[in-house]
Amino acid sequence: MYLEIITTERLLFEGDIAIIKLPGTLGSFEIMNNHAALISTLEHGKIKVKETNGIISYFEIKGGLVEVSNNEVKVLVESE
Repeated sequence: MYLEIITTERLLFEGDIAIIKLPGTLGSFEIMNNHAALISTLEHGKIKVKETNGIISYFEIKGGLVEVSNNEVKVLVESE
């Protein structure tokens, strides 16, 4: 699945991932390959990304939005 994490200033992450964990407004949730279409708001917290090669990255955010469609995840965030 393909992921982009974008702030108003720059692109934080772009690439193929296995799983992403996000701090949703109603609690944290994970998105994996072939996830149903989704739009959700995000709260202050950490995004955890596991790439297909096993590398794990964390991104601290103040809030934002996520959209999932056709194995593409776009996360628009206000970063710390």
